[in-house]
Amino acid sequence: MSLIEHPSPNHDARPAGTPIDMLVLHYTGMPTGAAALGRLCDASAKVSAHYVVEEDGRVFRLVAEKRRAWHAGVGCWRGHRDVNARSIGIEIVNPGHEFGYRSFPAKQMAALRDLARDILGRHPIPTRNVVAHSDVAPERKEDPGELFDWSYLASKGVGLWPTTRAASRGRTFKPGERDPAIADAQAKLARWGYDVPTHGTLDAQTGRVLVAFQRHFRPERFDGRLDAGTLARLDALLHAVDG
Repeated sequence: MSLIEHPSPNHDARPAGTPIDMLVLHYTGMPTGAAALGRLCDASAKVSAHYVVEEDGRVFRLVAEKRRAWHAGVGCWRGHRDVNARSIGIEIVNPGHEFGYRSFPAKQMAALRDLARDILGRHPIPTRNVVAHSDVAPERKEDPGELFDWSYLASKGVGLWPTTRAASRGRTFKPGERDPAIADAQAKLARWGYDVPTHGTLDAQTGRVLVAFQRHFRPERFDGRLDAGTLARLDALLHAVDG
């Protein structure tokens, strides 16, 4: 793959002995790719990523993989809170929800596929650790969003997509409800990787985690409610990795 070198000053050393075992996908959320590159390479902004993938398929390398890029901010995945220390970050050019969110072009997705497969070939990143920025920071982020084609990437060996039959009918839990079934679902979300309470109440934090999960794995509806369809996909994912 041809890479365009576009160095950013915004990086530092990874902590000694920390594995690179996560791949975090973002959208740039700025009007243009050029504007995003400018910000990611601005020392005063103190943000960066390892790579940027443009809509036309060009791929820019900003930070060497052996260094810690500053892309994830405050977050958590599978109990690890310094996400930057153990991850590769890819920014995918898209205006985002603030500036005219749109689908990701085929050329861009193909370039991302190739880049991600190369990264996975170099680092021991399990499928469940190919995540959205919104997965590791559901309180703050929503990228790369509901239009991002996670199922396509999974079909090419990047990440995981739930394969499940249509869910049986079941109760839908709404915000504020309390039930042992909610506690069970929270425990399953935590097993998958999310930072979520397990007290059995569908509180605001749990609702935001559900929205993040649904954006990733059930983008046709991401309302933060706990229903049979959401549980079926969560169960399918856990079965795929845990048996």
